[in-house]
Amino acid sequence: MSDVILKVEDLKVQFDIKSNKHFFDFGYDKLKAVDGVSFELKQGETIGIVGESGCGKSTLARAIINLVPTASGKITFEGKELTSMSEKERWHIKKDMQMIFQDPLASLDPRMTIGDIISEPLLSFFPQLNKKQRKEKVLKIMAKVGLLPNVINRYPHEFSGGQCQRIGIARALITEPKLIICDEPVSALDVSIQAQVTNLLMDLQKEMNLSLIFISHDLSVIKHISHKILVIYLGNMVEMADKNELFDNPLHPYNKALISAVPIADPRGEREKKIQFLEGDLPSPINPPSGCVFRTRCPSVIDECSVSKPETTIINEQHILRCFNYQ
Repeated sequence: MSDVILKVEDLKVQFDIKSNKHFFDFGYDKLKAVDGVSFELKQGETIGIVGESGCGKSTLARAIINLVPTASGKITFEGKELTSMSEKERWHIKKDMQMIFQDPLASLDPRMTIGDIISEPLLSFFPQLNKKQRKEKVLKIMAKVGLLPNVINRYPHEFSGGQCQRIGIARALITEPKLIICDEPVSALDVSIQAQVTNLLMDLQKEMNLSLIFISHDLSVIKHISHKILVIYLGNMVEMADKNELFDNPLHPYNKALISAVPIADPRGEREKKIQFLEGDLPSPINPPSGCVFRTRCPSVIDECSVSKPETTIINEQHILRCFNYQ
């Protein structure tokens, strides 16, 4: 059996946005939040998704877990095509696909104790468990994420941001999922706490053989935790490769600019490095550029870029690219 647990094929997500282009004539424009993203994720593997704010990273994550509807494309989880399933059919798969959100405190119900927050998924997916059994599972998962048992009856506002994120991780792990989607889980935390939470996720992945989708705009964090990296620009996949291949041999101009901005630990290297600045702002996904969506900011643009979208080029098994310059 294939060890690919998740397969996303040409996924598109669109939203109808009210428009008043014509006086007294309100219509709707199509906002293309995700526009043809494809990737595979193996059991026990982490794929990092990186890009600027507003490029569609979080929307892609929510589409995979069915928090937002898809316009087209296929999502296959453990050989089952989720996009063709009804909500009732997907219910039993939800316990195997969990999500950790960006704001740790906002994702927790302030009226519930920590014990109730972590055990709530058990009521939905394991109704056969009694109160004692649920508490045992909660205490066990709390120990895994570094929470002491004596805090089980406290409320979220009594904890720091890092502790709240550990609570969110415990809640995601309580159903023993196979896939966890991490939507910028460390961006709201201090740098030292970011390292603790990231290392915790890596340890839990090894212990429980988890597959992770890790979303961030910080390439340093992405490189630390990921096995391979998917770079997105304006809802489009522009480059995907093994993390070492992506950093050692970046091919897309957008990816080169992102990597050039990553801080270097060596002070001399940091002073001598050349940052590739991108001119202009991110275009609107309601009215994206024709052809290659990156052409309005690309330093290597050619005439063909404005005519059609670049096809996917497979450099090798570890490297996929969409760029006319390479073709």
